[in-house]
Amino acid sequence: MTSVHEAVSAPAPDGGPGRWTPAAPPGRSLSWAMLSRALAVPLILGLVCFLPALVAAQPGTGARDTAYWLQLVLTCYAGARLATMILSTRRRLLQGVFWMFVYIAMGVAPFAQAVIGQTPTPMVGPRSDLVTAVSMVLMGCAAFDLGALLASRRPPRRRPARGGHGPAVAHPVRLRLLVVLAFAASGYYVMKLGGPQIFFSSRQEISASVAVSGVASDGSNVGSAFLKGFGTVPALLALLFYTRRLATSRRARRTPSTVLAWVALSVLNVIVNNPISNARYWFLTVLVSLLFTAFPSSAAMYRSVLATGVVGALVLFPYADRFRYDDEGYRPVRSASVFEPLATKDYDQTVMFANTISWVDTRGHTYGRQLSGSALFFVPRAVWGGKPEDTGVRVGEWMGMSMTNLSAPLWTELWVDFGAAGMVGGMALVGYAAARTDRRYALAVTRAGPGPGGVLAVAVPLIAGYTFILLRGPLLQAAGKLAVAALCLALVASFRDGSRRRPR
Repeated sequence: MTSVHEAVSAPAPDGGPGRWTPAAPPGRSLSWAMLSRALAVPLILGLVCFLPALVAAQPGTGARDTAYWLQLVLTCYAGARLATMILSTRRRLLQGVFWMFVYIAMGVAPFAQAVIGQTPTPMVGPRSDLVTAVSMVLMGCAAFDLGALLASRRPPRRRPARGGHGPAVAHPVRLRLLVVLAFAASGYYVMKLGGPQIFFSSRQEISASVAVSGVASDGSNVGSAFLKGFGTVPALLALLFYTRRLATSRRARRTPSTVLAWVALSVLNVIVNNPISNARYWFLTVLVSLLFTAFPSSAAMYRSVLATGVVGALVLFPYADRFRYDDEGYRPVRSASVFEPLATKDYDQTVMFANTISWVDTRGHTYGRQLSGSALFFVPRAVWGGKPEDTGVRVGEWMGMSMTNLSAPLWTELWVDFGAAGMVGGMALVGYAAARTDRRYALAVTRAGPGPGGVLAVAVPLIAGYTFILLRGPLLQAAGKLAVAALCLALVASFRDGSRRRPR
């Protein structure tokens, strides 16, 4: 596949002069190539060998059986693929975040659980179901790689002829409408919950305020999903578009109205999208999307996010739920090892896959019913009486758990509906779509002009951050904000001839 460095310096496919941003100087590429070779060996050894060996050396009562060795293979495989993403000369946002999630949540964390002999959620089925779960995760990862490989074999799409429709761009007038929508929706969200101060208390207080607001009085979560979605997503997207404008246009940085709008949107996001009142995975979405948007062409930022994300997820993430409960309900994590919280908190994806396999064995596959519930999340239960619940909730109730806010990773959602064959095919499609989107994004950020820029240049960083939520699941919980984001992007999108460029 043609690299981005080659693509941005090549002439236009229609034979005309090239219109894309010039490629980086050869000396800069050469210096990074030398740095990559210097970092390759320690990085690969660290992710594939050192960290798994350090986990394996921890004291514990876990059995060294088939599940243990399969988990070790999965950890090393994901580590190798993550190292490839970090060392690649191309910025692959969606694929890089995918492998970072797999390495942490489906690799290192469950491997630590296998060694220590403890899991955050109890496993109710036989040990063989855990073996099946790890095997299916491995197969899903291989299918993802196969889909990405097939995407790389497909030639890039030709640019439209002069006068045709180019890629979607943010229309300036519609972008202002998005800003108005952001302030109106977030303002209503803040007033509905009782004022800005509630957003700096705890997530428990936020949930209580939503409960008494009356938006979920019919017993459905649709109202609260839309309230939270419109209260947070338009504000974030508007900030991303203005951040993109300031990062790519000197004229925008010299325009007081643009700078003031960015400052106002930043203050708004501090209120509605701060880490105190929002789930950790959503704040990761905010942080990752902002970094990738503010540094659209920075290979160093891309690699730093992937590399430091591993350390942050293993060391800081288990302790980052300080604001989930108020002072009386908060229970701090106490452990003698950095790996012990991985076995007792948060990372229940693999064991929940095993429990889901046990659940499916008792009732059979749903053949699209669960996914249809996620796709039609906006239909109230008063209208659709048999609307499926979250996969994690249904499995948790079957397990007899009092707390059913459990994960249902994407592998699990596909398994529940379509079994092994559907899961493999679904993950292959995900890999294909991720690779194609990464390639289109790489071209979008190099050839986009100043101003708001292409919609893809903002949408992909947002999706990359939201990938943590989509992969962790359940999809029904993730569908609300994703739908609101799609509506906002459709609002600002405009199609025009890609050859027309605004002056800087």
